[in-house]
Amino acid sequence: MTMSSTEEIIDAVAHEVEDNAHAIFTWDYERSRPALGKLYEKAKSSQWNAQTDLPWETPVDQEAVVLANVMANGGFDGGVDVSGTPLEKWGDKEWIEFGVQSQNWTLSQFMHGEQGALLCTAKIVESVPWVDAKYYASTQVMDEARHMEVFAKYLDEKLSGHYPINAHLRLLLDDIISDSRWDMTYLGMQIMVEGLALAAFGFIHQMTTEPLLKKLLRYVMADEARHVAFGVLSLKEYYGELSATELRERQEFAFEAAVRMRDRFLQQEVWDRMGIDPKIAVPLVLQAPERPVFQAMLFSKIVPNCKKLGLLDAADGWLRHRFEDLGVIQFEDWTDTGEEYESLDEVAKDRAAAAASA
Repeated sequence: MTMSSTEEIIDAVAHEVEDNAHAIFTWDYERSRPALGKLYEKAKSSQWNAQTDLPWETPVDQEAVVLANVMANGGFDGGVDVSGTPLEKWGDKEWIEFGVQSQNWTLSQFMHGEQGALLCTAKIVESVPWVDAKYYASTQVMDEARHMEVFAKYLDEKLSGHYPINAHLRLLLDDIISDSRWDMTYLGMQIMVEGLALAAFGFIHQMTTEPLLKKLLRYVMADEARHVAFGVLSLKEYYGELSATELRERQEFAFEAAVRMRDRFLQQEVWDRMGIDPKIAVPLVLQAPERPVFQAMLFSKIVPNCKKLGLLDAADGWLRHRFEDLGVIQFEDWTDTGEEYESLDEVAKDRAAAAASA
């Protein structure tokens, strides 16, 4: 691919991907999957309004947020030796600007990922053969539209710029959308992308000192936990019927998705915008003391959910061995999202507190 064609893709307002799925009507309206029915009821009662249910009047000073986050989390350079690199000449001004750009980049990627989830879930509504799954997926379409809306509003009103979609994320979303098998859309989006997003949101929620973003992320996390649970509950039934060869295909897809998503958090685009060659900066990022913890925590939702689906140990433990190589197998016995989603329902907690104080 030439440089000009790459730039055209990045700068394009619209990106077209061929969707190879069949639209499936089901004339069987019997509600035969109680767990999905329960999830559907929870989704209906937990809807929230991006415009009115968050304290948008909260002032956000990006530079002050960067400084507060730095003070709370160990300093500008994160304990990395930058001697002999262009970063050695950076002072507080450059590091603060990097922090501002990092905020813009991170929220931009969240926004782009939510649009990917919107399209994938619309495809699930279209292609999944069970009426209970169609019912629930329709509520997730609404959730994803709201998430796009809320991240776009935060970027436009509280931060200072957008970034295009990261190449690793775009290629993964293209593959998920273009696959003709409905369960691959489930696996790629509901288990892998949404699972990693849930972990990333939790990590940033813990690290940030900005109250509006904390509240926003808690609301989004409550929705995302249901979305991942939807994938776990649906695919556990379906994967029990697949052959060893078919399960191996799903294992390979899951592993490739995991590696792509891990690489997307290296922020190459931010370094480039700051005038630093990413080939110099990325190895330094990987040396940061907290980096192994962050990269491992991204898999804290994915690994137990893959185990619940039977993907860890199918095909002679192929995926288990790959997760061992990545250093994330220790999460296999953590609670899977199919069991924990109700505990993350922040909307229900807020409504109960409001009713108690009324």
